[in-house]
Amino acid sequence: MAIRRTAKVACHESWCPIERTLGAIGGIWKVIIIRELLTGTKRYGYLHRTIGGVTHKMLTQQLRELERDGLVHREVYKQVPPKVEYSLSELGTRLAPILEAMHSWGRELHDASDGGGPAGQAQTSAAGQPAVASAIS
Repeated sequence: MAIRRTAKVACHESWCPIERTLGAIGGIWKVIIIRELLTGTKRYGYLHRTIGGVTHKMLTQQLRELERDGLVHREVYKQVPPKVEYSLSELGTRLAPILEAMHSWGRELHDASDGGGPAGQAQTSAAGQPAVASAIS
């Protein structure tokens, strides 16, 4: 997995797993790509259209890093025109509860900054899917 440490101090044993996680999913685009792939396999063009503001270069780079880190599977179909599909690996799908927790915490932070009370428990969509896969997309 990618570890991009800038500190000159060795990773403390109790924090290394967190730093490794942040190294793998750090940055805004990776989490958004993972969020999109939580709902199923997607083609590159679909990802580019649905993730507003990401350049082709950045999307390609982020997908390659996610693939290198074992979170995303890239399937290339040998046909003309070429067809490439992206899906989450087993390791990638195990990020769903982490993203759900981030979503719930973000709601609480948003509600607190708006002067409202705590957001409450994790929510699900009308279809029964986790809110992270439906509400923030």
